[in-house]
Amino acid sequence: MKAVNDAVPMSAQVTMLGGFSMTVKGNTISDEMNRTHKLWNILSFLVVHRDRMVPQAEFLEQFWPEEDGTAPINALKTQLYRIRSMLRPLFGSAFQPIVSQRGGYQWNPAIQTEVDIDEFAFLCQRTNRPDTSVAKQEALLKEAIELYKGDFLPKLSNSMWVGKVSDIYHNLYLQAVTDYAEILEKNGFYEEIIDMMQKATVIYPLDEKLHTSIIRSFLNLGKNTAALAHYEYATDLLYRNFGVQHWQELRELYDQIMATEQVFETDLAVIQQDLRETSQRTGAFFCEYGNFREIYRLEARRSIRSGSCIHIVLITVLNADGSVPSLKILNKTMEQLFEVIAQTLRSGDVVTRYSSAQYAIMLPDADLDESEMVVGRLLSQFRRRHRTNQLKISSRIREIELFT
Repeated sequence: MKAVNDAVPMSAQVTMLGGFSMTVKGNTISDEMNRTHKLWNILSFLVVHRDRMVPQAEFLEQFWPEEDGTAPINALKTQLYRIRSMLRPLFGSAFQPIVSQRGGYQWNPAIQTEVDIDEFAFLCQRTNRPDTSVAKQEALLKEAIELYKGDFLPKLSNSMWVGKVSDIYHNLYLQAVTDYAEILEKNGFYEEIIDMMQKATVIYPLDEKLHTSIIRSFLNLGKNTAALAHYEYATDLLYRNFGVQHWQELRELYDQIMATEQVFETDLAVIQQDLRETSQRTGAFFCEYGNFREIYRLEARRSIRSGSCIHIVLITVLNADGSVPSLKILNKTMEQLFEVIAQTLRSGDVVTRYSSAQYAIMLPDADLDESEMVVGRLLSQFRRRHRTNQLKISSRIREIELFT
């Protein structure tokens, strides 16, 4: 083993949540520096597994799995040399932060290394001990959440070992946020929940449960307008990134928003002003699916009395082979289709985005022939404006079901 200098105690503070950094005696290096991913990958692997000597074969299997011969061995030695050179300003030339023995390598155990992931895991685990009081649990959860700055080594997320470790801390963080929100909710601290969850959505913007907690907290505060605004923001975000059709818990919250009693208003002019659409708005009426559903029910009732004919249209965007397009292509196409629908349909027609790849349209006072003509004109205009050789835009038309 290479000599280890024990004369001068060494300590290092390492962060890995949200990015890698190492601080020794006030000097810091981080993955913001212009270095290769492989270098930071190997250094991080050594620090995470600092309790043991890592065999050379394990490094080769982890970082050069498809290469044989001496090339990967030489590449490993080169990377270790560069890592030691990078660490020299922190530890000095007389101290070796990486030691070797019998073809293995280890982060020098003489270094008192404090790593944020260890502290984070410790805080989370302490909260689950049966002897931990609620007050202590609250303090531990708050400290853990504040410590979590983001995913484990996000710049190395494509590395398999990083992905596995990242999942562990990701789940711990979401559980901590959930547990802390439950404590805050019992005490009626809804503003604190919103603040915490909004910070969490900066890290994980596509987590449905975080958005659900924000909306529920707005409702508990009586801020229905804010709840609806966040609902629309969250569902649009999830549509664009996941292409999922519906989210049950979010949908139930939407129904709760719609059912919440409004503040009494006695001035009819104020109510009319609130209901009036801006004069600039033309074309079809676009609304969220929950509103579309209620309008559907209302129109079905009216049609029984008036005898008018109403048709529902479903427009679907797919690849030519029937598969769902990639989200990038799908989102662009749906935006283009949105523009054509807005310009083609009448002001009394109602439209909603039913899923990531579908629009549902309600055509009042239109028989089957008229509805087919409207849809045909809409799709023709779309095809004239946009190339769709690789896509199949299909439509289905059905008369509205009457309730008797």
